[in-house]
Amino acid sequence: MRSRYTAFAVHDEPYLLRTWHPRTRPPGIGFDPALRWQRLDILGSTGGGPFHGAGTVEFRAHYTHGGRPGSQHENSRFTRHEGDWVYVDGDTGSG
Repeated sequence: MRSRYTAFAVHDEPYLLRTWHPRTRPPGIGFDPALRWQRLDILGSTGGGPFHGAGTVEFRAHYTHGGRPGSQHENSRFTRHEGDWVYVDGDTGSG
């Protein structure tokens, strides 16, 4: 999760697409140049261990957009695909 947050912060589209499940992967990432990611707080997780096939991560990502602070809260779902952990989808909210 932290690596995907960092990839969003530095606009690393190839990494994000590579770590997204093919079933839910978008054709591209539309980065907003006015959005600056500030901090990631991991609030909880389930599964995701070496013997699990799926897991979740609950997080709050803080940002500024055009100089105004905000946050995104998400419960993300991950699964193993071809041996690697990949993002499937998530339930989001903003703050």
